[in-house]
Amino acid sequence: MRLPDELRASLRDLHLRARSAAGGDGLGMHASRSRGAGLEFAQYRGYEPGDEPRRIDWKLYARSDRYFVREAERDSPLTLWVVIDASASMAVADPDRPDFSKLQAAKLLAACVIELALRQGDRFGLIGLSAAALALVAEGGGPRQRDRCLLELDRLASGGQLPTAEQLRPLWERIRPGSLVLFLGDGFDGDLTDLIQRLAAARREVLSIQLLSAAERDFPFKGGTRFRDPETGVELRVDAAAARQDFIERFAAARAALARSMAAAGVLHVEHVLDRPLDEPLRRLFGTALPARERR
Repeated sequence: MRLPDELRASLRDLHLRARSAAGGDGLGMHASRSRGAGLEFAQYRGYEPGDEPRRIDWKLYARSDRYFVREAERDSPLTLWVVIDASASMAVADPDRPDFSKLQAAKLLAACVIELALRQGDRFGLIGLSAAALALVAEGGGPRQRDRCLLELDRLASGGQLPTAEQLRPLWERIRPGSLVLFLGDGFDGDLTDLIQRLAAARREVLSIQLLSAAERDFPFKGGTRFRDPETGVELRVDAAAARQDFIERFAAARAALARSMAAAGVLHVEHVLDRPLDEPLRRLFGTALPARERR
């Protein structure tokens, strides 16, 4: 999996941050043992799209005709885990963009956050939750660890229901207290919501991005429509026009209830709809909040 250059460039002013390190309510920068834009010189590396031009060593460019970025060391104890719901409901996509499912969006968001961790010198790991079992990349650091995670993301496919409680046991064994955990899913599985909240109660710092299709938000269907639950196979036939307002109201109420329960558990929870720019939820978690006029 490769991040599009435009998406990679949008990450340049984002940083993984932990509230516990800041000692306040907001997401503050963690002290990090990383290579980045610090004070003590560590090494050079090749320029990548999204790097700030001011970090290019222009004298070295004059000698080599290649762009190199100066990196420095700073302190950093952060360990990041990215957990992706890969159950069958994550295969949902919008009719006007059937090749871009919730799972595909989750993979790109995961790749973005892994890139941020790599830039900061932090450790990171990946867990994919599917019916087959856990797809797990043990925590590590550096470019090779990034490549292992991206390879596992390529392999990850949606299907069936989430793993059983016994299959989920490695999460408790792998994700140690104090870790930063990002969950990516559609938020429709109560067992997964319970897991997120229990992890938060057990001294893990938990973030959640709920992925929604534009069709779920807008309910644009017309006439007699058949809906099928991708995980259970249960089907429902409705008159779309008659059902639209009731669905929109009930769906909004369910999302609001989920957001309240996450907030009560201390989980920072944001929504992302597939027709919106992919960096928006990342900015809400790791950057400056978007102005109200840019939200939909």
